[in-house]
Amino acid sequence: MLSFFDSANPWLVGVGLNAILLGLVWIAPKKLLTPAGIFHAWVLGAIIWGTLGWQGYLVVGFYFLVGSGVTRIGIAQKEAEGIAEKRSGARGPENVWGSALVAALCALGIGALNAGLFAAVPQSVVASLESLLVLGYVASFSTKLSDTCASEVGKAYGKRTFLITTMQPVPRGTEGAVSLEGTLAGVVASIAIAILGWGVGLISLLGVVWCAIAALIATSLESVIGATLQSRYTWLTNELVNVLNTFIGAIAAMLIAYIWGLFIA
Repeated sequence: MLSFFDSANPWLVGVGLNAILLGLVWIAPKKLLTPAGIFHAWVLGAIIWGTLGWQGYLVVGFYFLVGSGVTRIGIAQKEAEGIAEKRSGARGPENVWGSALVAALCALGIGALNAGLFAAVPQSVVASLESLLVLGYVASFSTKLSDTCASEVGKAYGKRTFLITTMQPVPRGTEGAVSLEGTLAGVVASIAIAILGWGVGLISLLGVVWCAIAALIATSLESVIGATLQSRYTWLTNELVNVLNTFIGAIAAMLIAYIWGLFIA
């Protein structure tokens, strides 16, 4: 089965398979995506399969399923407290691209490299850049899943929550709040999806470490942004903060890998 997926035109497979899978999401009793969200997820899935094949698609699929599942943890309690995700966690277009825009850009960059658009660039440089972009792709989802799990587990089970900038106790669900339970859940989630990326051959085992470190850096900075800036500027929406979060995670992982490569060279 995988040999067929590897040999067939990846863009056609991505368009067709993604349509089938999202059709199942459409008719599922639990609405994980809004109608518009389904269309945008279809576009995203086609891009990912077309550029990174089933391996990249498995990573984004893992993020979507785990992220959607963890959002529903303690949903009744979170809705009663007014801290639940809107639409009971059903993702719309803004959620799709807030979570995956950076990953999609990494994937498109990989596709451009594989298409030979940079034929004049030495192959060693192209190979290194592709490796970094693949790491950035996995790291962006590692960061976002870490953020989602930390937030949702913290809101559901956090016994003591503190504002990251002052470490003063604040109610659960406060922008910029952190908890031990949420932080541990975020670290486990970032490692889990990075291990999946390693298991399907996208990144090295050392890349798992880079993803976990980058995710911790990015989610901590996102909490700082939430505590200091998000309440001051109405244009700084959760979706935009998510883009910044995943961008920081991807860049941090790539920079760590690049500097490590220089150090051991």
